[in-house]
Amino acid sequence: MCLLTLVVSLPSLKPPSCGKHVTYLDCDKRASPFQVGIFYCALYIVAVGTGGTKPNISTMGADQFDDFEPNEKAQKINFFNWWMFSIFFGTLFSNTFLVYIQDNVGWALGYVISTLALFVALVVFIIGTPVYRHKPKTGSPFTNMAQVLVAATRKWNVVMPVDHEELHELTLDESSSSWKYRIDHSSSLRFLDKAAVKINEPVSKWNLCPVTQVEQTKQMLKMVPILFTTFIPSTLMAQTHTLFIKQGTTLVRSMGPHFEIPPACLAAFITISMLISIVIYDRYFVPFAKKYTNNPRGITILQRMGIGIALHIIIMVVASLVEMLRLSVARDHGIFEKGKIVPLSIFILFPQFFLMGVADNFLEVGKLEFFYDQAPEGMKSLGTAYFTTSLGVGYFLSSFILSIVASVTQRNGHKVWILDNLNESHLDYYYALFTVLCVLNFVLFLVAAKNFDYKVEKSVDHLASSRD
Repeated sequence: MCLLTLVVSLPSLKPPSCGKHVTYLDCDKRASPFQVGIFYCALYIVAVGTGGTKPNISTMGADQFDDFEPNEKAQKINFFNWWMFSIFFGTLFSNTFLVYIQDNVGWALGYVISTLALFVALVVFIIGTPVYRHKPKTGSPFTNMAQVLVAATRKWNVVMPVDHEELHELTLDESSSSWKYRIDHSSSLRFLDKAAVKINEPVSKWNLCPVTQVEQTKQMLKMVPILFTTFIPSTLMAQTHTLFIKQGTTLVRSMGPHFEIPPACLAAFITISMLISIVIYDRYFVPFAKKYTNNPRGITILQRMGIGIALHIIIMVVASLVEMLRLSVARDHGIFEKGKIVPLSIFILFPQFFLMGVADNFLEVGKLEFFYDQAPEGMKSLGTAYFTTSLGVGYFLSSFILSIVASVTQRNGHKVWILDNLNESHLDYYYALFTVLCVLNFVLFLVAAKNFDYKVEKSVDHLASSRD
């Protein structure tokens, strides 16, 4: 953030100005290779830092709750609701106040405020370090999983024992001393069980793994089909920050004689609806649903995610219909030029933004909780890394789909669906395509969810007593 602040503040790091009324395409002044390099270097540092912190901060927050204390275990169920509430509350601040500052005062001040806020957060985090609960190190989850895969592959032709009790497992003393939670043998992904088969050769971690380590690997692999079904929903999040907002630039944005809604502030509608829906979900829906399901979460995590994915189908149908209306009004008024405003209020976009916030409450919060909850002990950070991986792949997939659609639709002299000029584009067709993709993805999710077995960990009361 310090480097980004310098990039937008120092004249030597900024490209030369073309003036307020000159667009980027009409400007003949360009940033130097050095300025471009510094800018992208700052962005990549932010990306690397985000990849290292996001999976670990949420995991560390959830780890502060003791599963052996009934009250804390109950509170942990609500943790991710309020974790995401705090994240989106900060997003609301950035989408309103900081965007206004950047548009009306300057980018430098906006980045200075963000950098100072991050510095304060870092100081508070460091001050709180002595009171955090720190779990003992259990080794790299990638190494543990690799050992299971290598051992199972090396013993591919080994005959499995009839009784799974003959498989290698940690003793109670070994699991207690290493703070490893023993996990019972399961019948899923049975080919990995060969990693725990005892053979007549020198024992090493790469040819003999305990059942618990095998089951941990199984749990991480079983979540992969669910992970794949979250990629398409993540591409929809990319649309909210790109095409949804670009639609807003073509509509009437005035509120009164002296104020216009900045297009980037449209994302605040998503944040507001999510904040409201999280409170309603946590305080009203969950207590109501618990009476009928006897589930402390009200509904299962996968059911929550399924509702979010289903809402995405509705969102894309609504977005396609709204775009059809916008294009119809544009044609009726003879508006085809780039930059011309269609005489429709920007608030016709409100339903798709509002529904996206509600969908995020179900899918994004449920997704984060699912990957944390179903990851085994010692691999929780890797589980929450699945969550951030879903977002990253979704954004790359969005660009890939856009490129493919542009390439296919321009063949044989046809007009590209998505042009820089939305008044001549067919964004409604593009949204209809996403509707089809969402429907197919929802079917795949239902199949993956039906075949998913929630983890069942063995109770280890002696671990609780050993800590006292």
